[in-house]
Amino acid sequence: MADYPQSQGIKSKKRSPRKVRGIFYWALVREFAGTGLLIFSILLGIVVFTQLIKLLGESVSGALAVDGVLVMLGFSALNFLPVLLAISLFLSVLITLTRIYRDSEMVVWFSSGVGLTRFIRPVMAYAIPVVLVIALLSLVLSPWAWSMADEFKRRLNSRDDVSSAAPGVFRESKQADRVFFLEEVDTEKKRVANIFVQSVQNGKDGTMVAKEGFQEIAANGDRFLVLLNGTRYEGIPGQADFKIAEFERYSIRIEPVDMPQETRNRRAYSTLYLMQNPDPMNQAQLVERISLPLGAFMLALLAIPLSYVNPRAGRSLNLISAIVIYMFYNNMSTIAISWVAREKTSMMAGLWGIHLVLLAVTVVYFYHRSSPFSWQRWRR
Repeated sequence: MADYPQSQGIKSKKRSPRKVRGIFYWALVREFAGTGLLIFSILLGIVVFTQLIKLLGESVSGALAVDGVLVMLGFSALNFLPVLLAISLFLSVLITLTRIYRDSEMVVWFSSGVGLTRFIRPVMAYAIPVVLVIALLSLVLSPWAWSMADEFKRRLNSRDDVSSAAPGVFRESKQADRVFFLEEVDTEKKRVANIFVQSVQNGKDGTMVAKEGFQEIAANGDRFLVLLNGTRYEGIPGQADFKIAEFERYSIRIEPVDMPQETRNRRAYSTLYLMQNPDPMNQAQLVERISLPLGAFMLALLAIPLSYVNPRAGRSLNLISAIVIYMFYNNMSTIAISWVAREKTSMMAGLWGIHLVLLAVTVVYFYHRSSPFSWQRWRR
């Protein structure tokens, strides 16, 4: 029998513990980010679609100008971003770790000496940047979006009847004495085509139709809608006083619109203004803004023990528990904000009370789900 040299034996490569920890760390962070981006895209699409339907309904009813739909849609989406990011952060951590449990990867990590608390570091690495973005949106950008939306609505409401009229839509004047219909509007040339105007003058109904028209400003500053080559019908058809008159030029005075008084929503106040004017309503608004990033961070940590899957109990039990806990936290946070607004509790108690309870629940869940080995290491 031939002797095989010992040098040809198979050499096994061992990875260093630091390298294994790096693979574990970055693999989780990448999966968290991918899942979170997918969830956020789905939620944002749903919100944009529902808001678009709502704004289009307001536009059809005449409550919102057509050219303001996209602008208001952008402001609405910006206001929803903090909540959507918080939900995406919570669900991405929960779904990713649930998948690791279902694929038995968690058993491998536990057998390698990686306890449940070791997942805190990659979760924090993923959650902290998202929480900072939520804080920026909640404290700075969302109030700015609310203020810009209010200002934009105020400008739309202050426009005259002709400027706010939409092509192909019957529009009642703000004085409720005229009804306009414009088939075509050329904003660059400031001309309109195929005009229908029904008005009440001296107790008589009058209807005018014209092929085209334009806006004209008189020397004293009054604005007129000048109709060209049209016909005026006055009175009720069939009666003796019914009149039909054709005209080459007919001017209708456009009543000036008073700028509505500014009634700003408290959500439009800047965070600095709320801090400088600490009345109960402003303090409640501050609690609401600070609770968004704080609650998002706490829920991301709570998702680690909540992701545990027991094959005997079913695969959806942890998701149901997570939804119940999130709804309970959201409702209690709303109650705390209302208590601060009604002066039933202080601002600090309303802010930290529910979050301390959430922290205690997180600690209990970690203790319940951790293995004895990881629990001893955590205590040390």
